[in-house]
Order: sequence, then structure tokens, then C-alpha cells
Amino acid sequence: MSNKIEIRLVRPEDNDKLAQIIRQVLTEFNANLPGTPFTDAKTDSLYETFQAENSAYFVALSDRKLLGGCGILSLDHTLPQTCELQKMYLLPQARGLKIGYQLICNCLAFAKQKNFKQCYLATFPTMTSAHRLYKQMGFELLDKPLTKSCHNACHIWMLKQL
Repeated sequence: MSNKIEIRLVRPEDNDKLAQIIRQVLTEFNANLPGTPFTDAKTDSLYETFQAENSAYFVALSDRKLLGGCGILSLDHTLPQTCELQKMYLLPQARGLKIGYQLICNCLAFAKQKNFKQCYLATFPTMTSAHRLYKQMGFELLDKPLTKSCHNACHIWMLKQL
């Protein structure tokens, strides 16, 4: 992997590789379960999913090879000022290189530009490195989810004021 990392918006041709990366990472962390992105049909169509208003999905590449990505979507119509950080997954070789940090920064900058006031996320207990990164970036633990989700196997919920 080269030292040069490119971060750009998702493209239609990224869908298959991103779905593969997400499922690979979920399997690695024993989260390849129902109620996770592993079985979510949207995992196979991230480009289309993140064409919704006030949404964006950023991908990281090295030598034109996808390493992973992260996105922002409106959370729920009942919480119009809250967005959700979604589908933050990186291949093992891309971890510990501040790529996740860069992806999240892009997402949070986008969220602020769209006038969101807070950012929510739901994650898995086994992803402890990600938890540390989220906390370093100002996300705080919640006792319960802000809203119902099809990803009901996620048992860690966090919120950041923007």
C-alpha cells in the first residue's frame, strides 16, 4: 500500500467491493449476524443509498484500490438536526494509519455544512479500536439508541455535538 491515500465520494462501480469489505470486516469481528449491515440489502448499493438528500459516503483508496469507507445520512425524520455516521469499515491493512480519522473528519465536515447539530452512531461491542477513535473524536456513550434501526445487533450507541 502506498503512502498516498485518496479520499473521494463513492461511485457506482465501488458498490461490489465495498459490500465485500463490509462483510469481511463484520466476519472478522464476529458481527456477521442478522440485524447488522451483513444482511442489510443497502450494503450492496451504497452509492444509491447515499444519493439521498443531505447524505454522502466517502471512500479511501491507495493505488486505486478501495480500503473502506464511511458515510453520513439523516437519522430519522423525527430528529431532523441529527445525522448518523454509518458503515465505517476499513480493511485490516488500512487501520492505524489515520485513514478512519480522515474519513470521519470528511463526514463531520459534510454534516456541519448541511447544518446538522449532532451526529449519532451505533456500533458493535467487539470493535474496540473504533470505540477509542470515536471517543477521541468527541463522541460520547449513550445508554440507549436514539431511534429504532434495522441494525438491532449494534449495542453501543454514541452521540457527538457538532
